[in-house]
Amino acid sequence: MRILVVGAGAIGGYFGGRLLQAGNDITFLVRPKRAGELASAGLVIKSPHGDVTLKNPPTVQADTIKEKFDVVLLSCKAFDLDDAIASFAPAVGPNTAIIPLLNGMKHLDVLEKKFGAENVMGGQCQIAATLNEAREVVQMAPMQLLSFGERKGGSSDRTKAIAAIMATGNFGGSPSDNIMQDMWEKWVFLATIAGSTSAMRGAVGDIVAAPGGRDFILGVRDEMSGVAKANGFAPRAAFLERTEGMLTAEGSKMTASMYRDILNKAQIEADQIVGDVIARADAAKVAVPRLRMIYTHLKAYEHQRVA
Repeated sequence: MRILVVGAGAIGGYFGGRLLQAGNDITFLVRPKRAGELASAGLVIKSPHGDVTLKNPPTVQADTIKEKFDVVLLSCKAFDLDDAIASFAPAVGPNTAIIPLLNGMKHLDVLEKKFGAENVMGGQCQIAATLNEAREVVQMAPMQLLSFGERKGGSSDRTKAIAAIMATGNFGGSPSDNIMQDMWEKWVFLATIAGSTSAMRGAVGDIVAAPGGRDFILGVRDEMSGVAKANGFAPRAAFLERTEGMLTAEGSKMTASMYRDILNKAQIEADQIVGDVIARADAAKVAVPRLRMIYTHLKAYEHQRVA
């Protein structure tokens, strides 16, 4: 099975690198600068699960793709989706499975419009990773998970075939019979922690320690849950119990990559993670006052950043 990993940054570099380390047929679609970095230094992963340097990982650039791939693992930021689609489109054939690991849900509609519903699977990952100044992939915590599945639910022959490959990476790569539920629950948690830590400019523990902080962060979680429920994916009890503990832990240093991006004056996924939720809330007539405040805050940051 030939797998094209779009991007060799923190997400694509980690999961694609682990699959390559296990001996699978992996190719990274990268820009010229990243191709040069990988050719000279290799793909370097530093992780609690073991460090590795993969010399001369197979790479391809958009203008040199000549063949179709069995799987496209899409790991770009949501605001780069259009450019990413243009770059990997030549690699997609009638039977290519596209597994997007982007945040939110909006990307599914965009991908389906371009490639058709059957080519687009559901997917999500949970990992804290970044590229350091040396352009090495650094996993910051032991947590790692990549799940995927048919958006209509259930299993399929291609899901089982992909699962056999993912299992070799030893990163919790597993199929899900209910991937859309999983994706909605991840969105609930992500929008809550990203929105709250970004708006409050602090970690979970800082928010909880502030007057009204605990009620605020759980209120954001509840607004997100209400939107998920209105769209047919009410968060499950186990998820709510687990995330409440994470979102109210005293002294927690947990933040979100969006908050770290703001500190670094980088581009953020305000529209994809929070703005799209508000649009869906409006369509379902669900009140989301905290999310509206967060979105205004994020858009003000974006205006200030480009001014």
